[in-house]
Amino acid sequence: MAGKEFKQRIRQALNNASLRGALGRFADSYVVSREEVYAGRDFESLRQRIAAIKADAAGRYEELADRFSRAVEARGGKVFRAKDAAAAREYIYQVAKEHGVTEIVKSKSFASEEIHLNEFLQERGINPYETDLAEWILQLMPGERPSHMVMPAIHLPKEEVARVFSRYLGEPVEPDIKNMVRIARRELRKKFLTAGMGISGANIAVAETGTIVLCTNEGNARLTTTVPPVHVAIVGYEKLVPSIKDIVPILEALPRSGTAQPITSYVTMITGPVPAWRGEGEGIKELHVVLLDNGRTRMAADPVFKEALQCIRCASCTNVCPVFQLVSGQVYGYIYNGGIGSVLTAFFNSLEDAVDPQSLCIGCRRCAEVCPAKINIPDLVLKLRERVVTKQGLSSGYRIALHGIVAKPKLMHTLLRAASRLQGPVTHGQPMIRHLPLFFSNLTSGRSLPAIAKEPLRDRVKRLEGRTDRPRLKAAFYSGCVIDFAYPEIGEAVYKVLGREGVQVTFPQGQACCGAPAVYAGDRETAVKLAKQNITALEEARADVVVTACPTCAVALKKDFPELLAGEPAWEERARALAKKVKDFTELVHELTGGQGKKVKQAKKSGSRAVKVTYHDSCHFKRHLGLDQVARQVLKEQPGVELVEMQESDRCCGFGGSYSIKYPEISAPILERKLKNITESGAEVVAADCPGCVLQLRGGLDQKGSSIKVKHTAEVLAALENLQGGGNSK
Repeated sequence: MAGKEFKQRIRQALNNASLRGALGRFADSYVVSREEVYAGRDFESLRQRIAAIKADAAGRYEELADRFSRAVEARGGKVFRAKDAAAAREYIYQVAKEHGVTEIVKSKSFASEEIHLNEFLQERGINPYETDLAEWILQLMPGERPSHMVMPAIHLPKEEVARVFSRYLGEPVEPDIKNMVRIARRELRKKFLTAGMGISGANIAVAETGTIVLCTNEGNARLTTTVPPVHVAIVGYEKLVPSIKDIVPILEALPRSGTAQPITSYVTMITGPVPAWRGEGEGIKELHVVLLDNGRTRMAADPVFKEALQCIRCASCTNVCPVFQLVSGQVYGYIYNGGIGSVLTAFFNSLEDAVDPQSLCIGCRRCAEVCPAKINIPDLVLKLRERVVTKQGLSSGYRIALHGIVAKPKLMHTLLRAASRLQGPVTHGQPMIRHLPLFFSNLTSGRSLPAIAKEPLRDRVKRLEGRTDRPRLKAAFYSGCVIDFAYPEIGEAVYKVLGREGVQVTFPQGQACCGAPAVYAGDRETAVKLAKQNITALEEARADVVVTACPTCAVALKKDFPELLAGEPAWEERARALAKKVKDFTELVHELTGGQGKKVKQAKKSGSRAVKVTYHDSCHFKRHLGLDQVARQVLKEQPGVELVEMQESDRCCGFGGSYSIKYPEISAPILERKLKNITESGAEVVAADCPGCVLQLRGGLDQKGSSIKVKHTAEVLAALENLQGGGNSK
């Protein structure tokens, strides 16, 4: 579980209305602006080019570093290769000491923050001044942390900035933005003219020419790199690209993905030392480039995490992250934040430092969808989680739940059956649990939970498995735990719909949990064990197709099983054979009806009206399986359905499996936003293809006393005539 200090930072962020409001407003406008700025461009092709360039570079850092060093030195510059943060800091200090520097101006640089340069120099009598406006404001606020990688002070209202300026100047400053910018310009200009050294980072470093490229929206970086007599650029190895042509796709994507601009205000390319100017006559200023390793070559040698070095630091992943928009970068604890930040922290700091930050990822996959470098951030976070567990072990709670119960299907099913008989005191005879006592109370804060079914699906299937003469297909139904023990009526709907399509459905009794809870907890041992149990059970069904009505289970069967069993040839082959048979329920219905839905249509009753149905895109269903439009087409074909779109239909509902249990304080506001969008759609029914999302949405609407029903798509297709009318019962 997350540490107390980390939990405290989360609570502080969630209680900071200014921070949440600022990040939320930016994120809302960003999505629209990003879509507009990429209009007419082939984003997929662009990101593939960037990924190829960066992946190639990561495979030969030493070679590129050699070429870059020769090119810089041939033009009179100096290159120092820093193995770690300590070496980088010491080199910069010695250069400053050699030139008698007491004041330094800095443009925004993640690398300088990564090595904690400011504190190091201050301890040695050298004063570094941030000149990026946001960074300067934060520097004037001791203890304040950046809230965003690109816009560090986005959380500060103008009134707070005015108070900061008033304290700094010792005189009242009105919260007028234009005037405060003039004040910043006036104060910082003094520093540019007196500083003995300027320090910058770099967005790109070209090995072919020794060029460093800076992309900024303020003129401070150009002043930092041109006015002082000494310029030091701190450049991480991951900024290296082979040739000058390689900067083109990065420059095309960086501003569009970062701030939804077609280009930044300033694109600066520095190739070797530049002429000095400060009224000192002719001469060339000194250029020092610190090539920073600090874990990068170790990451490049790691076949799993090498991919993270493709990052171009645009922060688009955090711009669309529903969790980040609530807690901000201030919570993560280190320089790089968001999902990608937790991976970088594990290598640039330590695995221990990444333990808490990585746990914030809810796995919605929006980041992977927008990343211009095509980094599969959610999967990297899961791999990181697995390494954390390998090194530190599971928490006692997870160990008991996963090793002791989930990995033992018979015991788990016995416990669930017992719970269904003993749940009366909390269900009060109702299908929903609206309140839990004591320290369980936060689980029903903002949402109700489903009661455990008195009769699970596995006990009902004997009444459902009728023989079909000359069936079109023989299907094995993999229900998953939620449908089996919480929503067996979804399983019954699957049987009904597929049955009238001529599909003979069976339920392999040996099936167990798909292992997703173990995968998301980093428990590879349990996940492997469950994969083997399920493969054996589903093989015994000898079915033409394995159908599931849970996208998380579908991803487990299709993707996770082969990956978990890679290296065990016999099992891997069996896993891949199974994966080829797996179909999502709605996907299969679409294929069986030829996309027309003719056989699942119900006769429209005379005088009946269409039911307004809105569709919630489950994260795995859309972003892993890519079936969001298939579901809409199937629903549109129903004669009694009027499909209405809600705002942000593909935004996470906040469930995330055990995430809503581990971080209920984060899950709740994500759910609240989703419920608001559902209500404003005017729909009577919400359709979804994920039982977990059904649980979350149904529970949230139940707590509000809403009459809007939440149904799995299978239920919509099976019983359209029952959708009219109120209630959110099972």
